[in-house]
Amino acid sequence: MENNATRIKVLSTECGFDACGIASADFLPNDSDYLKQWISNGFNGDMAYMENHQTLRENPRNLMPEAKSVVVVLLNYYSTLRFQPDTPQIAKYAWGNDYHFVMKTQLNHLLSRIQSEIQPCHGIAFCDSAPIFERRLAERAGLGWIGKSSMLINPELGSYCFIGELLLDIELAYDKPQTSRCGNCQACLDACPTKALLTPHVLNASKCLSYQTIEKKGDMEQTMVQLAGKKLFGCDTCLEVCPWNRKAKQHTHMQLQPTNDFLLMTKTDWERFSRSDFKRLFKNSPLQRAGYRKIRNRLDQLGFI
Repeated sequence: MENNATRIKVLSTECGFDACGIASADFLPNDSDYLKQWISNGFNGDMAYMENHQTLRENPRNLMPEAKSVVVVLLNYYSTLRFQPDTPQIAKYAWGNDYHFVMKTQLNHLLSRIQSEIQPCHGIAFCDSAPIFERRLAERAGLGWIGKSSMLINPELGSYCFIGELLLDIELAYDKPQTSRCGNCQACLDACPTKALLTPHVLNASKCLSYQTIEKKGDMEQTMVQLAGKKLFGCDTCLEVCPWNRKAKQHTHMQLQPTNDFLLMTKTDWERFSRSDFKRLFKNSPLQRAGYRKIRNRLDQLGFI
């Protein structure tokens, strides 16, 4: 089992991932209880879908009954590039192609190689595409710890990472979880523009600017518009201030790179932003989730139109 686990990690690197760990596909009762309380507090806002499939979330085997192991991978998306300072700001995760498709393609490639080069098995790939506690599984797989911001922090990569999983029906050697190394730091709580981080590990998502600029139905309240500043889609504040992200390095994944046309958009370009611009610039982007009309409304609210 240990040899197979080592070989899977080698294959994960060859498939383009930046880190890989392995955990058992076991019940996660504490996370299930936390989620129920979190929803009861109304912290999910308009995200009613978070209330669905709670029994699936609490146990990976409810998604795949024969699952024994979870291979968890990380893909670094940190970029040293910057937008023009007087233009709308978009969270780094949305600069390139939609990570759901990038990750799923690479995960299925990894699965095929495991099946052909290591051991015949059945598996299912996930990346923010199923009710599963991804960050907890990544922590169990030894890939870092869940920080006070509720983000996974990897000691080498920081927290600018996508998480993906392969549920497999084979036994493997499992990695040991890491101990939290946040210490007394609470930079993320102090810097949160809307104070959505209520206490360590407790995020009121309905107040988070990522929720406000992406998930929220209808217009943002004026107080939130003021707090958002130039943030058009998402918010990277808690990542930007985390000391562990001082170690973050420029990613090397071409599909996550922004196009020059997108990165070099000027304030005037945004003022003239049209539906054809949206289709041209964001054809395969996470911004498709919001759609042109919502992005246009946000630009108007933020004073760019």
